[in-house]
Amino acid sequence: MSMLYIGAGILHFVHPAVYMKIMPVWLPWHKELVLLSGVFEILFGLLLVFPKTRRFAAYGIIALLVAVFPANIQMMINYVQEHNKMLWLSIIRLPLQVVLIWWAYQFAKPLRVKNQVLNL
Repeated sequence: MSMLYIGAGILHFVHPAVYMKIMPVWLPWHKELVLLSGVFEILFGLLLVFPKTRRFAAYGIIALLVAVFPANIQMMINYVQEHNKMLWLSIIRLPLQVVLIWWAYQFAKPLRVKNQVLNL
């Protein structure tokens, strides 16, 4: 999971135009928000690696996934308007966010070792 978010965050800097296209029109500072979300993806991805920061990172990822959900909706709207053949993919992304939130939450749970809870 860590590598997924670090990689995704890097892509915000390598290909920001891809993310700019799905920014909802009602949000200001499109480029800044794209870059900021990339920073947070990288940061939370790195913090997932360390047991002491894992829970914080997991909750940060959950918050980030909720925050970027409007962009996923905007992507679907754009694809409908463009008659994009990848519309199905943008539709699948919406419930996939729930799966990603669930996955991140698994990292927020206390670590269990032989019926002992380790609050790291």
